Amino acid sequence: MSNRTDREYVSRLIISVLTERISVREALLHYPKNVTDKNLLAAYHALIHYEADEDLRARDIAFKEEQDDYLNMIAELLSNGKDLPLNIIKSYEEYYPEIELPKSKNIINMLKKLSKFLNVK
Repeated sequence: MSNRTDREYVSRLIISVLTERISVREALLHYPKNVTDKNLLAAYHALIHYEADEDLRARDIAFKEEQDDYLNMIAELLSNGKDLPLNIIKSYEEYYPEIELPKSKNIINMLKKLSKFLNVK
């Protein structure tokens, strides 16, 4: 998929989460594979943080509304093919190496995973 198509798709996933049609987990399972677009990496982590803050959102309606608005803004920008503000992208960059995004299941990726598992470089 192109970056534009991926962005539109991720926007729809985020809206589906916000409208409670799908869970965050389901959205992450359907996230585009092999993403390199920093906007989509940031959106991925925003969804993870959304899920992690579920208890806080349940206790604090103002926080819930702010977080919903934040994800809605991300979805709107991605839907229009626009870049996220740089401060949003930078705020998630520290998390990029920690969480592996879904990868397509081809032989090269399987070999990379096996090499990593066996600690072979």
